[in-house]
Amino acid sequence: MKTAVEQYIDASGGGEGVFSTPIEGLVLMRTYREVLPHHLIYKPALCIAVQGSKQVSMGSRVFDYTEMQALVVGVELPAFGRVTRASATEPYLGMTVEFDVGVMREVMEQLEAPSLSKGDSGSAVFVEELTAPLVDCLSRLVRMLATPKAIPVLHPSVMREICFWLLTGPHGDEFRKLALPNGHMQRIADAIYILRKNFSRPIRIKELAAAARMSESSFHQHFRGLMSMTPLQYQKQLRLLEARRLMVADGSNVMEAALQVGYESASQFSREYSRMFGTPPKRDAMRALRTGG
Repeated sequence: MKTAVEQYIDASGGGEGVFSTPIEGLVLMRTYREVLPHHLIYKPALCIAVQGSKQVSMGSRVFDYTEMQALVVGVELPAFGRVTRASATEPYLGMTVEFDVGVMREVMEQLEAPSLSKGDSGSAVFVEELTAPLVDCLSRLVRMLATPKAIPVLHPSVMREICFWLLTGPHGDEFRKLALPNGHMQRIADAIYILRKNFSRPIRIKELAAAARMSESSFHQHFRGLMSMTPLQYQKQLRLLEARRLMVADGSNVMEAALQVGYESASQFSREYSRMFGTPPKRDAMRALRTGG
């Protein structure tokens, strides 16, 4: 798999960075140096360390994963990720494969349905060891990039195979909980959708709990258990990430960005931004523009 990843990256111009591919939801990465914490929104996906190591912080939890391990992200989450092991001779190689929950449910329906342990709350994030069958599937997925006409024919079957091995593997119970259409995980995801679409306005817990079809106390408990942060903390991170994007990508000034994401006080915005990113917004945006991120 390492060879296939490097061959595609070299054929795409080489160097280091994040490389999109013709396969929707498949992204490759290479870097020759340890990378400082990078803030972004993680989508539901397998985040695989093909070579080297990475650390991701989500809320109060920290996850370390290394070669032939994957970080499983079950819902959209703001997080801080950094490469912790990479060098000129052994660069960090990574790949992200986004989940199609619909496909996972289709595969799950064809399997025997074992009883789920510990209710259906599950865990939104965990580290998965890659089994030999999974590595084989992922390798074929990357090699498929060399033959673009094969992608529409072979990609759907390989993704179904990946879902099969995930659902029947060591963390099969957790993957089934991720895919349950009416489970707590999906209900929280429905509330997250509202937060993502309306992060710039005040949102009451009552509104989110109604979207999740839970009582307010149950929603708050499940949300915090799954996300390792409160709904308010989640919304705040969404606002600050979008403000940073506005300043870096769109050229907005600090006050413009603060107002667009829902802040009325520039001083409060600067305080919370500095707390999250470790430096004031203007200085951070200027640094990001100089360094390309």
